[in-house]
Amino acid sequence: MGVKIVETSLRDGHQSLFATRMTTSEVVSLAKILDDAGYYAMEVWGGATFDACMRFLNEDPWERLREVKKVCKKTKLQMLFRGQNILGYRHYSDDVVDMFCKKSIENGIDIIRVFDALNDLRNLRQAVESTKKYGGECQIALSYTTSPVHTIEYYTNLAKEVEKLGADSICIKDMAGVLLPNDAKELITAIKKNTKLMVELHSHSTAGVCELTYMAAINAGCDIIDTCLSPLSGGTAQPSTQAFNTVLKNTKYDPMLNEDALHLAEPLMEKVKAKYLENGLLNPKALSVNPNILKYQVPGGMLSNLMNQLKAQNAMDRYDDVLKEIPNVRRDMGYPPLVTPLSQMVGTQSVLNVLMGERYKMVVNEIKDYLHGKYGKFPAEVNKDILKKIIGDDEIITCRPADLLKPEFESLKEKYKDIARSDEDVLSLALFESVAIDFLKKKYDEEDEKEEPESEVISFNLYM
Repeated sequence: MGVKIVETSLRDGHQSLFATRMTTSEVVSLAKILDDAGYYAMEVWGGATFDACMRFLNEDPWERLREVKKVCKKTKLQMLFRGQNILGYRHYSDDVVDMFCKKSIENGIDIIRVFDALNDLRNLRQAVESTKKYGGECQIALSYTTSPVHTIEYYTNLAKEVEKLGADSICIKDMAGVLLPNDAKELITAIKKNTKLMVELHSHSTAGVCELTYMAAINAGCDIIDTCLSPLSGGTAQPSTQAFNTVLKNTKYDPMLNEDALHLAEPLMEKVKAKYLENGLLNPKALSVNPNILKYQVPGGMLSNLMNQLKAQNAMDRYDDVLKEIPNVRRDMGYPPLVTPLSQMVGTQSVLNVLMGERYKMVVNEIKDYLHGKYGKFPAEVNKDILKKIIGDDEIITCRPADLLKPEFESLKEKYKDIARSDEDVLSLALFESVAIDFLKKKYDEEDEKEEPESEVISFNLYM
């Protein structure tokens, strides 16, 4: 049986390279062709697509999913979300998580990949239960990072717990591309030895070691790899789909993808890439290799967001200073893996620390919530002096954060009854309230009045 391939260009590829700005028409036109490629799955939704659709593209993310489903008759559709965070920046009640899983599956998702930024599996329990309840395939992703506490033994023990939780498969989510070949071999071998789960590897080419790591993982028994159609591959995105299909051809690992479909999609993707290079959203820096990432551990999507933030503040000359500050903030916070939402939080705090001229003079609200325990258990002890400076003597919660939340879906439905016309609308409002209010009002006004859409004003947002 060959290695299975999950195509990421329609979600993580453009999220990592140009802040998730591919339009629905671009995604659908490519999905229609790639449906014939023979992938195990295509990742087309979740991550930052939900927010970007409404905030920047004036598009409904649910409509995107339905449109993609219409043209994909052969390939499973996959999405990513953050367990109890779903796609927002706080924890949601269990009934909202349940409804999100239900509606995602109803609208076309087959595989739901869930992860928790802190690898706190308590924050994934509801998502796993709901995905299985509504007939979806559930994969738990472990956020990979290196630190004094993130050892092979740590991840192997987590993998055992993932299997007990009822996941169908497990993914090593190496969001910064820092997993080295020998470590991959050791890690995959240990997980395969201690669980019966299919193992998938997700990484990024940012540090220049990813292709070597993938080959080491495949030789160690990795079942699935995440790759990206070649025009969007490399740099801060995933390795090339075509390259791996060619390298593994006529071996026992042969993915047996349809090369005609891949070649047909290439010029379309090249056109998309050229568009975003020309309009400046794709910074050429995102296409280059940076081995320093092995030191800073910064994911691709975080890099492109940092560039956007600094560019908006006319401070691109401080880029290297911010990169150097990130490991310091991460150590202060108890070594959280740099993955959404922690990557945005740590990244934005690092920008503030550099631009304000004094560390923690201004603190992101989400960092305050994190230090209060509202995101889950810290991987390691946080810096006591920084903790005292930011939250004083406030209590830090130790229970599963969602246990403190009352059911909220029905109250949200009532609150937004004049705006929301579906449960999907309610979920959009729950996740991104102010953005969704503006978007839905405009959407339904246009539908009701059959007027041409007005151009959208885009404001600077720290969580781009």
